[in-house]
Amino acid sequence: MNIPSKYNPAETEDKWYKFWMENRLFRSEPDQRKPYTIVIPPPNVTGVLHMGHMLNNTIQDILIRRARMLGMNALWVPGTDHASIATEARVVAKLKSEGIEKMNLTRKEFLKHAWDWTHKHGGIILEQLKKLGASCDWERTKFTMDDDMSESVIKVFVDLYKKGLIYRGVRMVNWDPQAQTAVSDEEVIYREVKSKLYYVKYKIEGEQGFVTIATTRPETILGDTAVCVNPNDERYKSLKGKKVFVPMVNRLVPIIEDDYVDMEFGTGCLKITPAHDVNDYEIGIRHNLESIDIFNDNGTMSEKAQLFVGIDRFKARELSVKKLDEEGLLAKVEDYVNKIGYSERTDAVIEPKLSMQWFLKMKEISKPALDNVMNDNISLIPSKFKNTYKHWMENVKDWCLSRQLWWGHRIPAYYIGESNDFVVAENFEEALKLAQEKTGKNLKENDLRQDEDVLDTWFSSWLWPVSVFDGIRNPKNKDIQYYYPTSDLITAPEILFFWVARMIIAGYEYMGDKPFKNVYLTGLVRDGKRRKMSKSLGNSPDPIELIKKYSADGVRVGMLLCSPAGNDLLFDESLPEQGRNFANKIWNAFRLVKSWKTDAAAAQPDHSLQAITWFYEKLKQGITEVENCFNQYRISDTLMLVYKLFWDDFSSFYLEIVKPEQGKPVDKATYKATIDIFENMLKLLHPFMPFITEEIWHLLKERSEKESIMMTKMPAEKLFDSEIISLFDNATEIIGFIRNTRAENKIPNKEKFDLSINASGYKNNFDAVISRLGNLSSVTMIDHKPEGVVTYINKTGEFYLSLGDLVNHEEEIKKLETELAYTRGFLESVMKKLNNGRFVSNAPAKVVEVEQNKKMDAENKIRAIEERLKILKK
Repeated sequence: MNIPSKYNPAETEDKWYKFWMENRLFRSEPDQRKPYTIVIPPPNVTGVLHMGHMLNNTIQDILIRRARMLGMNALWVPGTDHASIATEARVVAKLKSEGIEKMNLTRKEFLKHAWDWTHKHGGIILEQLKKLGASCDWERTKFTMDDDMSESVIKVFVDLYKKGLIYRGVRMVNWDPQAQTAVSDEEVIYREVKSKLYYVKYKIEGEQGFVTIATTRPETILGDTAVCVNPNDERYKSLKGKKVFVPMVNRLVPIIEDDYVDMEFGTGCLKITPAHDVNDYEIGIRHNLESIDIFNDNGTMSEKAQLFVGIDRFKARELSVKKLDEEGLLAKVEDYVNKIGYSERTDAVIEPKLSMQWFLKMKEISKPALDNVMNDNISLIPSKFKNTYKHWMENVKDWCLSRQLWWGHRIPAYYIGESNDFVVAENFEEALKLAQEKTGKNLKENDLRQDEDVLDTWFSSWLWPVSVFDGIRNPKNKDIQYYYPTSDLITAPEILFFWVARMIIAGYEYMGDKPFKNVYLTGLVRDGKRRKMSKSLGNSPDPIELIKKYSADGVRVGMLLCSPAGNDLLFDESLPEQGRNFANKIWNAFRLVKSWKTDAAAAQPDHSLQAITWFYEKLKQGITEVENCFNQYRISDTLMLVYKLFWDDFSSFYLEIVKPEQGKPVDKATYKATIDIFENMLKLLHPFMPFITEEIWHLLKERSEKESIMMTKMPAEKLFDSEIISLFDNATEIIGFIRNTRAENKIPNKEKFDLSINASGYKNNFDAVISRLGNLSSVTMIDHKPEGVVTYINKTGEFYLSLGDLVNHEEEIKKLETELAYTRGFLESVMKKLNNGRFVSNAPAKVVEVEQNKKMDAENKIRAIEERLKILKK
């Protein structure tokens, strides 16, 4: 067999992904096996792969590939999200670059541009995931705007409306002036910023005096309809029932009293702007105040502001400060740090705004979603997120469903004539019928007009685990009955409420059951300075370029080398480089084994038999530990277990022991066992490194044309002999002592010497291995301590190397004296603990026992060193 000296990942990856696809190895249909199901967190349809996707999808693929190899019917459902705000913003920008304004297009014309954009750019990210090795059932790919998915969304809206859970009303919403739409509370990111606190004087009606208030937003003074004080504030008792003039516009407004006012903040006197502050809005309702909306939808000042009309709100702030100062109404200005809300989608500063919107009542519908996470019917991994989840769910607010956009699922509400009277229906025909019944009139098609707004994107993705199996439209179909509830969800903590909690709510509302059993929350991918990776910072590498440079397997390993659940991954290019180096290590080990010639007549050496006996037990232990780690979702730890098992145990020890001398053949039994062990190692590695393992698996033995490692059985858990493993570990200690002695005394490996062992009860299971790797002339048991030897002592006995003239006595004496000084110092530190009565009395018995063992080992070592020094100094 002509095996290339270097592994070629680019060629291998394309070849095997094509093979998997052509043979439909990712395909899943309901059958008699146990299902294992993951639904992909749908990325934006026009998005491209970033480092967060790489981590998230690597973990999903590992779990799916492992489930397949455990004999389960594994299904990973791929798909994309229509991303209303992000996609519409991109289409608007693209049109603008072509000299086309959205406002000059009809809805139908704009949507054609949006669909053209989606068809052109959509799905790129899914193709990129294939480069990573994602084993999704691509025949099941879904898009949230597919006809069947859209029908499910509309069906749910109508159903919730009929249940009285969806309502329409004027409420204070988070307004994004850039996207010109409302966004939900969860889509607002709060940041601390350096602001100014402006102290402004309001003239009291009929008096010479003023009331001073403190505000960070002087431009909103133009919308003030009251000034408020705390009824318990003695400073303002005299103002009760009086009025003040609003600065700049001279509007006369009342001074009111409300417990909400914090007497310690600013002057203890609050301006009330009901249209532009959520707390002022609540006060306005309690005191029946007028609301004056001074902002246009794009964040400029409206006609109702009276001043600065058409000017951007932040420029209007500067002009307001200037005018207040000119009029002598600006008392002082202070530096101030406060939290400002930003749109998660556009990063625009959010404007609280009164607006007619559609809402979903969340309190009652959310209860099962809270209960079933708190009782661990649904597990959050890591569990530290349960408290955050509980706090949010217990304080959940009604969900603002409507978005002032054209791209998305249009709200199925139909208004009758020019009135605000409406009906809600799944389609126009049904709406017309309902409207006729409601009015008693023979209405025509042109008597109805559909709501212009679309639904929040999350209102479609909250149905994802149900709708991808058509569970809303056909709740009894075989797919939903078989695959639901799904098994694991892998996602990021920042969308725990946007998406995860809402999917749980929808699952219980429409399926009466949880949508998934476990939620694995990954950390964020950050750079070495702990900054979140982003294009704007220029600190996020292109994942596809990383794959070209380090291979898909290398990147997958790199992403997992330090990413425990819920903790951030500090990414550095040394990680995928380490992954690539590991792939090269596997390839070189394979080349070594396949380079051996076999001899059917050759006897099996003792060292090979001993190595095989040990490694099979070590492999069984590794399989058990891997299984335990997977069950605890310690996926990064699982990789490290397999990594070390291959690199440290298989390559560094097993292959070194069993490889034949140069030019000589290996016996058939050893070769057969080595191929079997290598195959089992490949199976353990396959979920993490699918490409190289498939390549080597096919080259390792004769395979049929359509066989694949991913369809083989994962090595099963078996009882292992821990004594054999412990005895081999002892043997490696002795080998380490021999190798260190050679290095310290500069003795070439070709020089052989004798090892004598003085130990009662010593088991010589691995003496042949010690002799092989230590290049010894003999290993003998003795019952005395010989003279002129180098000594090593551990808990199993004393080991002596007869070096004769091979050792430099002066250097050996110097080394031993250094070691003696260190060991005496170590013993002294141990004795301080053991002579401390409080430590011995209060420490757990096991801790005290450990210290006593340290004392005994140190004393034995000191005696051995002293004896060795006595011999050398003769």
